[in-house]
Amino acid sequence: MSLKTLVVIPAYNEAETIEEVIRGAIRYADVSVTDDASKDATPQILSNLKKEFGARLNVIRHDSNTHIPRGIQDGMKYGLEKGYDWVITMDAGLSHDAEYIEKFKNFEDCDLVIGSRTSTVNVPLYRKLISWLAAKVMNYCLSKGVFNIFGANLMDCTSGYRRYSRRMVGLIANYPLESVAFDFHMESLSIVSLNGGSIKELPINYIFSNSSFNRKVLKLAITFAKKLLLRKWKLIPKYP
Repeated sequence: MSLKTLVVIPAYNEAETIEEVIRGAIRYADVSVTDDASKDATPQILSNLKKEFGARLNVIRHDSNTHIPRGIQDGMKYGLEKGYDWVITMDAGLSHDAEYIEKFKNFEDCDLVIGSRTSTVNVPLYRKLISWLAAKVMNYCLSKGVFNIFGANLMDCTSGYRRYSRRMVGLIANYPLESVAFDFHMESLSIVSLNGGSIKELPINYIFSNSSFNRKVLKLAITFAKKLLLRKWKLIPKYP
């Protein structure tokens, strides 16, 4: 028996791409989109698609902008409520190829499958460097000992294209998150790891598109990584 899969997509002002993304994803699985108080035509596009796809497309509307973490959490809560076995998170732009959804669904059973960006298109060098450094820091932070610098040796710790098990969805959906933007992908990884979850990687091709990544987002990621380091060294209390 095939396991029920839900694709969760947080969206904010994605009128140019959201329809293509949904049409691509819904070929492989049911979809839940969290419209994070978009001010463009995204709500109307979602309304039209909802009429077309019915129960296969769930739309959650936020009255105010809450950013990626709450958008994904609300989608996960819907997945739990409806009894889905896996939740796949993907971007509302065109960075994530929907055809990988089938590969995620057929991947071996584990708690987290990360779409590791082993092949990239148009990714700026500085973004590659940031991702590489983030992977090094996260592997160390999540390792079992202070002197274990390699940890699980994961290649990509910040990719947002992922598949979560129902057990991990249950933990993350109701977790009092500290992250407020793209640092969610670091925090969710840490939640899976610290709760003994199994983690694997699926090589994917990543196409760089318009991104809301900026200095503020980078600062948030650095701040979160610093918290993980200080907790590992027992210089600040565990959370929560």
